[in-house]
Amino acid sequence: MEPAVTVLIVEDEAMLSLDYETALVEAGFAALVVTSGAKAIRLLNDNTPVQGLVTDIRFAEPPDGWEVARAGRRMDAGLPVVYVSGHAAADWAEKGVPNSIILEKPFAMAQLVTAIAQLLNDRPPRDA
Repeated sequence: MEPAVTVLIVEDEAMLSLDYETALVEAGFAALVVTSGAKAIRLLNDNTPVQGLVTDIRFAEPPDGWEVARAGRRMDAGLPVVYVSGHAAADWAEKGVPNSIILEKPFAMAQLVTAIAQLLNDRPPRDA
């Protein structure tokens, strides 16, 4: 059996992070949840093995989700990125990383699972 694909969830609202985690785990993913952009970037810089990223954009303190995604892409140029936001969707074209998806809150959890699965499926194979 293949190990589960690990998705890093970056969300500072506890109920939302729990919803995202539950949806992804029920869909067969492993989930790693952090509550700030700084914690996420620390994990990414420590080469914590993640194959996908779901990040809110606005946090109480910097860095924001745009920077989290850029840090993830520095670690892995093809990292699937799903942004979730209630406010910053208009900035996605300018600030988002290429080949990412944005979901505007509120959204159905099935949309989150579909978005990360689509990006993983579209990803070119990585060199071993």
